Amino acid sequence: MADHGGKRRKGVDPTWPEEKDGQHAVSELISETQGAHSPFGTIEFPVDPSNLPYHHPHTEINR
Repeated sequence: MADHGGKRRKGVDPTWPEEKDGQHAVSELISETQGAHSPFGTIEFPVDPSNLPYHHPHTEINR
């Protein structure tokens, strides 16, 4: 690679893995869906509130 005097080039992802023998590190082609994957896994939204372990607190005003 050419020496750029320690300056980073715009648009280059330094975290992209390097592959040998001209291969490409592509993960999008093995996905079942297009676009980014959900950080919540396979949970479908909206979730039925009866399935959630959350109980909203109820405050009684002391007068």
